[in-house]
Amino acid sequence: MKVTIKDLSHKLIKDQTNKTKFQMFRYLFVGGAAFIVDFLSLFILTEFFGVYYLISAAIAFILGLIVNYLLSISWVFNKRTLKNRHFEFAVFAVIGTVGLGLNEVFIWFFTQDLQIYYLLSKILAAVIILFWNFFARKFVLFR
Repeated sequence: MKVTIKDLSHKLIKDQTNKTKFQMFRYLFVGGAAFIVDFLSLFILTEFFGVYYLISAAIAFILGLIVNYLLSISWVFNKRTLKNRHFEFAVFAVIGTVGLGLNEVFIWFFTQDLQIYYLLSKILAAVIILFWNFFARKFVLFR
């Protein structure tokens, strides 16, 4: 069977899918958008408003979590395990809260112990947390 670029682009971008590889591809973009909100919020809160970087990181992470949820349910995952949207968001948030805890630990460790600039620490932490969030959400909420 011959696969055209048009067919592939539809599978990657337009069509609903339960295929993990296509969902992961989409989640990279969703995670990227959420990361931009998270990263810029961290920077603005810390640099312009003088909020302590770990507090800024928590607030920014929550803003990114909201963006991630909205994009995930509308574009990445079309199958749902839970019917109640409020409960679904609560579980999504619990997974995100674990991610937030990991985020804080990694940022703190990279910044305090390894002496890496806090924004670079954020980038490193985000890469690690991306995989935790995708696979936890995929297998708990969107099977």
